[in-house]
Order: sequence, then structure tokens, then C-alpha cells
Amino acid sequence: MQTATLNVEGMSCNHCVKAVEGAVQEVGAQGTVDLNAKTVDISYDEAAVSLDAIKSAIEEQGYDVV
Repeated sequence: MQTATLNVEGMSCNHCVKAVEGAVQEVGAQGTVDLNAKTVDISYDEAAVSLDAIKSAIEEQGYDVV
């Protein structure tokens, strides 16, 4: 398993947390959002999903991964 921490701009509430964590889960990874730090800690199997795919899934929800 690989891990990464992504900075995500635009999150401001629990709905945002659920949207980001749900998007990460849909592509086959696990994510935990820290709303105060504006980050999401990701655990993923790089044989199953790429970090770019995870970033794209978050961005499709309307957030910016920086």
C-alpha cells in the first residue's frame, strides 16, 4: 500500500468531507480528510489505482488538488 497526503482547496464543511472521501473510495482507495488542515490522507494500491486517478476523482467533485 502506498500513502500520500494531498492538499485540497475549497473544502469548508462536512458535506465537503463526505464528497472528497466518497470520491476517493469510489476509485478504490481510502481517504481521511482533515478539514482544518485542508488535506486528505490517502492509502491506495498503486497496482489498482494511480495517484493521478485519485486526484482527478477529487477534482471532479469541484475541489482543487494543489
